[in-house]
Amino acid sequence: MLTKWESEQRIIRLQTELRARQIDGALIIYPIDVYYFTGTRQNATLWVPAEGNPLLLVRKSLSRAVKESLIEETRPFPSSKEFPALIPAEAKTIGLTFDVIPVQQYQYYGKMLPGREFVDISAVNREIRAVKSAWELERMRESGARLCEVFRQLPEFLRPGMRELDLAAEFECRLRKAGSEGYVRMRAFNQELFQGLAVSAATAGHPGFFDGAVTGRGLSAASPHGASAEAIAPGTPVLVDYTGIFQGYIVDMTRIFVIGDLDPELRRAFDTALAIQEQLVANLKPGAVCEELFLASAAMAEGAGLARNYMGAPGENARFVGHGVGLELDELPVLAQGFKAPLQAGQTIAIEPKFVLPGLGVVGIENTFAVTEGGGEKLTDLPDGIVSL
Repeated sequence: MLTKWESEQRIIRLQTELRARQIDGALIIYPIDVYYFTGTRQNATLWVPAEGNPLLLVRKSLSRAVKESLIEETRPFPSSKEFPALIPAEAKTIGLTFDVIPVQQYQYYGKMLPGREFVDISAVNREIRAVKSAWELERMRESGARLCEVFRQLPEFLRPGMRELDLAAEFECRLRKAGSEGYVRMRAFNQELFQGLAVSAATAGHPGFFDGAVTGRGLSAASPHGASAEAIAPGTPVLVDYTGIFQGYIVDMTRIFVIGDLDPELRRAFDTALAIQEQLVANLKPGAVCEELFLASAAMAEGAGLARNYMGAPGENARFVGHGVGLELDELPVLAQGFKAPLQAGQTIAIEPKFVLPGLGVVGIENTFAVTEGGGEKLTDLPDGIVSL
């Protein structure tokens, strides 16, 4: 569980940023943000003044929130008439996370607090959460170790002729039994993910809505992501890409399996993915510019003659090679074109160079790393090579 010290330090960082921007306070209403600052994911709103003590107002469950919350003032959410009295009149400028707050909620708080100016603190919130504390890094190391244990078991149950769906179900069953919580939280609008995906050459290259290199066909037009009911053929790559979520913290990894052997062109593409990962990991240091890391990776793909296949099927390419992970799958930073921010020590990033070769299949690698002065610390510490059965 979150510690009192962790919660206090997070609140202090937020208050420091609010004062620097002359914002009088923040209303935190998005559930995982509430959890980050308070230690409870109950239905609640957190008021954080730029100066002074925070206040947690709970709709449900108050009894559980009281047990879990690290905010000293944790009380029931008041009526609409009582709410304004809890927010000081001098708090004229109030921060909200516009990236996730529904219009209905914006209007709701606007009606209760007339005359206040609401400003966007989405970037502030995400930047605070991007840099992990020593406590968080330890949680993510634990998540990585437990996810790797499930990946190690996969050769025990991958068999010729089994469906992608059967492989996914067995993997997910074992992952759940290992304690993975399953909530793959994402901040981006219109994105969703059910734990991960296990896909083979028959469907791995299917295009789809998901903002990643590989989507899979899924089971229907309503669920167009992940495993399908297609059988896994010998001699074709099986891409297994899953998250492990323990105590809320997500790690993300991919490994390639094959029953038999792979086409030499697939192996060459896989070796290129490994070389890209190695280059990126060596440069996961504070001060490295995210965009430059992505462009360097794209140049390596182009040098191998695989630019059109990099990070997606030709014409469907994702424009990133790494994404921040933590309590959400799509945290900052992003190794992408246009993202010019420098890396900071303590950030955690899933690096995932992948190649889609139509007619042959999909290969690649993904691991979660922490940014350190010496380069990336691997949090999903399992051998990267193709596993042949």
